[in-house]
Amino acid sequence: MTRLSTMSLLVAATSLAAIATANAAPPTKTSSSAKGEILTDASGMSLYTFDKDSEGKSACNGPCATNWPVLKASASDQPGGGYTIITRDDGSKQWAYKGKPLYTFAKDQKAGDVTGDGFFNGAWHLAKP
Repeated sequence: MTRLSTMSLLVAATSLAAIATANAAPPTKTSSSAKGEILTDASGMSLYTFDKDSEGKSACNGPCATNWPVLKASASDQPGGGYTIITRDDGSKQWAYKGKPLYTFAKDQKAGDVTGDGFFNGAWHLAKP
């Protein structure tokens, strides 16, 4: 194989990887709520961020994660467009948006509920696009 054909194959493979990442669907949707435009999961459930989280690191584990279920990422998911995948303390994967891990709230009963906004002395916030 010539150096030129090796280089061509490398460029083609890199281009295909970039296209696949660019076309990956975001893990959230944007929806209208009583509190404006928010991010929701695929089922339309409101997503939240937590002030105690640090950039790319969740501080919500154990009972906290029972009340605030994480937006799970699968092994085949690809980050992009402001979305990243973080590794939680238990080794599972979680979606984050602009560095902030994303959660739903167990007390939200139906799509459009926003009962977690301002919870825990204002530490929980609706995720905004």
